[in-house]
Amino acid sequence: MPFLPHYIHQVNPKLKHIYLKFDDEGTLVIRSPKVSALDIELLLLRKSAWIARAQQRLREKKGRIKDFDAHTRIYYLGSDYPVTYHEERRRGISLEFDKETFIFHYDRYDPEAFAKKLDAFYKEEAQRIIPPLVEKWAAAMGVTPAQIAFRKTKRQWGSCSARNRLSFNTMLSKLPMACIEYVVVHELAHIRHKHHQKAFWELVERHLPDYKTQVNTVKTYST
Repeated sequence: MPFLPHYIHQVNPKLKHIYLKFDDEGTLVIRSPKVSALDIELLLLRKSAWIARAQQRLREKKGRIKDFDAHTRIYYLGSDYPVTYHEERRRGISLEFDKETFIFHYDRYDPEAFAKKLDAFYKEEAQRIIPPLVEKWAAAMGVTPAQIAFRKTKRQWGSCSARNRLSFNTMLSKLPMACIEYVVVHELAHIRHKHHQKAFWELVERHLPDYKTQVNTVKTYST
């Protein structure tokens, strides 16, 4: 019998169909009404090709770091850079970027601390890059956001609240500048249209005629 992938099964009696998706950690999640284990296994066998393709796409997403070693590449503004590690006597960990290489200075090897330093770098860059873009595109689109916030999220690159408060994922710093601009325009468009219907996309396209190219590129990156 073919190998069945690890999965999480969530039962909801209100559902009429079985739904498959992968969560942010790459685990297959199955949502369904009450069905037998055999039904689930048969479904997994039927969907094996789709599951394999989806797993491959997840593995190939840019910017996903599983460990910090000599082979690690860090994405910044759409380009990937090598990482070097300098062990030093001084206490603490710091991260330096010299436009060609990311350099960790450390007194003890600590991947968790490295990840926190990288997250802080991405946040600082997002806070530097995005506000001028919001100002530029808000003026061009004739809209005014109530507030701009930054936080690391696992699912969304950006959001716009009912009160027109914009929130941007700090991991946007991984993406090419054109993709960052697309996310900014996308969220600003939600100030006028709180949906993803035709009028919304027409507004986005009016300001970014090639937005579909950016949408496809964004999908290749991990948050």
